[in-house]
Amino acid sequence: QNSLGSGVIVGSDGVIVTNNHVIDGADTFRVVLSDRREYPAELVLADERTDLAVLKIDTEGAVLPTLPYADTRAAQVGDLVLAIGNPFGVGQTVTSGIISATARTDVGISDYAFFLQTDAAVNPGNSGGALVNTKGELVGVNTAIFSRSGGSNGIGFAIPAEMVKRVVDAGMNEGTFVRPWLGLA
Repeated sequence: QNSLGSGVIVGSDGVIVTNNHVIDGADTFRVVLSDRREYPAELVLADERTDLAVLKIDTEGAVLPTLPYADTRAAQVGDLVLAIGNPFGVGQTVTSGIISATARTDVGISDYAFFLQTDAAVNPGNSGGALVNTKGELVGVNTAIFSRSGGSNGIGFAIPAEMVKRVVDAGMNEGTFVRPWLGLA
């Protein structure tokens, strides 16, 4: 069974982040870049609770372009953003919009309860793709849409860059994402 989604190059040495639901259930992974180069990929970390997955490709020494992480704590409603992805498998597509809400909770997507909401068109296949600000920084990873029809209704959700960075760093350093907890009696 094949699955198709989007991803974001966050490490020039071939580190890619996408959504866990894009890769869930797969045992082999293939990454196709916008210039049509193809690479087999290794799963470094899959975290169902944040709906993020980290992949690594062997670039054979080639340096890939990356997106720097934005400080989304400074993101405001009304900030212009671009949603980049591969909707419906038609190829790389860019749509524009704004951040419609910050700190959106109770979306029902994952245990992570803090999403950015955008009105940029996000459709099936955009999952795992970049939400980028006007500085060219990664604001978030497109994760879900609210839709009765299955298409974009102008309500898309992205995992903020701070959480994406934490998961990627954990995957590249420890290989696991550790959640602190405190038990009191």
